[in-house]
Amino acid sequence: MKKLFFLGVILMICSSISMAQSIPTFKVNLDNPSGKISPNMWGIFFEDINLGADGGIYAELVKNRSFEFSTPLMGWKTLGKNIPEGTLIVQNDSKRKGNARSLLINKSTDFSLGLQNEGFRGMGIKSGLEYEFSLLFKSPKPGLTLHLELLDDTDKVLGSSKISLTETAGWTNGAVKFRSVGETKKGKLNIWIQGTGHAEVDMLSLFPEDTWMERSKGLRKDMVQILADMKPGFVRFPGGCIVEGRDLANRFQWKKTVGPIEERELIINRWNTEFNHRLTPDYFQTFGLGFYEYFLLSEDIGAEPLPILNCGMACQFNTGEVVPLDELDSYIQDALDLIEFANGDIDTKWGKLRADMGHPEKFNLKMLGVGNENWGPQYIERLIAFQTVLKAKHPEIAIIASSGTGPDGERFDYLDEQLREMKIDVIDEHYYRPPTWFLSSAARYDDYDRNGPKIFAGEYASHTTRPNGPNKNSWDAALSEAAFLTGLERNGDVVTMASYAPLFGHVDGWQWTPDLIWVDNLKVYGTPSYHIQKLYSTNKGTSIIPLKWDDSNVVGQDSLYASAVYDEGTKELILKFVNHNSRMVDIAFQLDSKKKINGDAVKITINSNDMSAYNSIEDPLKIQPQESSVRYSGKVVKESFLPHSFTVIKIPVK
Repeated sequence: MKKLFFLGVILMICSSISMAQSIPTFKVNLDNPSGKISPNMWGIFFEDINLGADGGIYAELVKNRSFEFSTPLMGWKTLGKNIPEGTLIVQNDSKRKGNARSLLINKSTDFSLGLQNEGFRGMGIKSGLEYEFSLLFKSPKPGLTLHLELLDDTDKVLGSSKISLTETAGWTNGAVKFRSVGETKKGKLNIWIQGTGHAEVDMLSLFPEDTWMERSKGLRKDMVQILADMKPGFVRFPGGCIVEGRDLANRFQWKKTVGPIEERELIINRWNTEFNHRLTPDYFQTFGLGFYEYFLLSEDIGAEPLPILNCGMACQFNTGEVVPLDELDSYIQDALDLIEFANGDIDTKWGKLRADMGHPEKFNLKMLGVGNENWGPQYIERLIAFQTVLKAKHPEIAIIASSGTGPDGERFDYLDEQLREMKIDVIDEHYYRPPTWFLSSAARYDDYDRNGPKIFAGEYASHTTRPNGPNKNSWDAALSEAAFLTGLERNGDVVTMASYAPLFGHVDGWQWTPDLIWVDNLKVYGTPSYHIQKLYSTNKGTSIIPLKWDDSNVVGQDSLYASAVYDEGTKELILKFVNHNSRMVDIAFQLDSKKKINGDAVKITINSNDMSAYNSIEDPLKIQPQESSVRYSGKVVKESFLPHSFTVIKIPVK
């Protein structure tokens, strides 16, 4: 029996030694970086889709504040009974720039009369917070007073105030602040018109006091903060298909989005009726969030601005209209004027406008996109016209060009060849694909030409279902993205920017899924995909470090993925590792370096055994990173990785 016992012990020891020897060993060549990581590597793609701007990050609570929707009183309801004909009239005054409509009030006797605004799927109202109501008005003589009420979803009054319409011949600003005593995400605003008299009103507006950086009539603080937390390298704006429009008449024109708010010309949002399963007839662009605000947002969160301009083509999935080549000059001039708006001296036309809006300092624009998801020879010939003029007048501005709607196929191949022949600065590649594509494409850029154009992974998202969803931003999708992003990081000398798309989704107002960040009228949360990109963005490093397994990049062998960078600022080696197995794995990292480990490391892991799990308004942190301190020594770092996990390890070295 003793012999059998000792034999068993020996076999167990041998088995353990064999298992230890079979641990995969990744060689990390820390002293020989293969390239530099762009400081702008991970960024933000912003488009006003899913109530991303109006009803989202732009903190205005009143829908259709200027009566410019296709139905002038959409979003409004008249309060009162037996209201005399002609009491409320929508007037269209063509002499008013950008905002022709207003509401005439004719009240010769005192009776119960009011207006109610429903907000954007309701109004998010917070307890104890101050709100500012403002309007433009004209009144030939005093007599009318507006009694304001904030209501919750049960019609309980949460706050109230009054503002008198004083005598004024021209348009006058009026404003009043009042505090809410309760909270609701489905609030509404009553405006009771008391007294007698005549007045003309417009721009009926309501903003919370807790806007981003406490700017009056600014952005929703929590939505900007979750972006700032990512430490993005760039903000791409304003899209996206919204740049193109369903037709050229409804394309995005940046000049109509700057200057006084009340003069900005509203247009229909191109996502208004795009999807039959998610019709949104009350979706318009007021441009309270215009190009000036986009530039300011970029500056606020330390990101480079990346505006995208229409190239003379409407969305090719819709009308596919093109402007004749001999009429393209005005589109190109828009690009030149935008550069002047961003970078021009204050004694120039557009530089002066920037200064008049409150920013005499230059925005230091460095790059500009021409077209979005456009394709075919009609795109190339228009792009050439832009490139010729822009490179002659502004060679310092990098031009970003579209490679179409997908990462492969005849359309992509044609554009890729043409853009490389043109020596375009940056090619914008998009991929909306299932998780299997992302897992199988981690080596996509390993053999890309290092001397050709740089790559912008401008729109990526792993889709477990198509956009007619619902798609819950599952861990399955996020983990496949994490695997793919190891390939982008490893090829950071070629792929210089990347961003998930779309950015925001409103739980009650979405048209497209999945989305990086979800909101309702009071709350915001990051999806698992958000946490993945944030971990990359906040740990991007400065140099690419070769990491090999048996002299090969780790791109899915045994369902493992890995990349490494070095951060010159923090003196850290940063390892990123994806275990796409349903079992725990042990890995040894052999550090080929003269540097030594200097102190405790930080290990950040995000995982879920349920691949269909997702975050939600009710459970916003169901899947989130977990951080711990670990200690390593010597030249071999051994670590265990949870099933279905993404891990970041930050090792201080000197």
